[in-house]
Amino acid sequence: MAKGILFVIAAPSGAGKTTLIRRIREQIPDLIYSISCTTRAPRKGEIDGVHYYFLSRDKFEKMVEQDKFLEWKEVHGNLYGTPIDPVQHVLAQGKRMVLDIDVEGAKEVFRKVPEAVGIFVNAPDMATLEKRLRSRGTESDEVIATRLRNAQKEIASAGIFQHQIINGKLNKAVEDLGNIIRMASKNMAQTT
Repeated sequence: MAKGILFVIAAPSGAGKTTLIRRIREQIPDLIYSISCTTRAPRKGEIDGVHYYFLSRDKFEKMVEQDKFLEWKEVHGNLYGTPIDPVQHVLAQGKRMVLDIDVEGAKEVFRKVPEAVGIFVNAPDMATLEKRLRSRGTESDEVIATRLRNAQKEIASAGIFQHQIINGKLNKAVEDLGNIIRMASKNMAQTT
């Protein structure tokens, strides 16, 4: 059986990667979404086991000790991680999976799964990022300032990704992402 493809999508907060992934999964329904674990509180409308696995810090740290994560990091004071078992299961079945993670997590995944396809999503500029973060209405000015500082560092690491998408016009960004996924899938099919 062919080995599957792992798509690693990262972006600064506010670039719109979560929206992009949701839209592309409507177009490519067999693209499996990796559900991450986090210790942060759910945002309005988020459901445990659908958007994230919301864990206590204790439970998360026990999973770290047991080496149950493909990658994990502390980001903005909360722990985030990709559970390894579902990823291994999907790839062993020859299917496609998408990871929605931060840049630091992506670096760890690329070390462990060098054949993963990296896609960096960015907003057209920092003003757009800030506007999107403020429109969420979920973070304080202090948290937004931290996210914007972190965004500059993440943008500086964009070169580690094979592909980059500017999410200025959503439909164009969705089209670009779909093209990358389809091309990588076609290339993988030709080599197996």
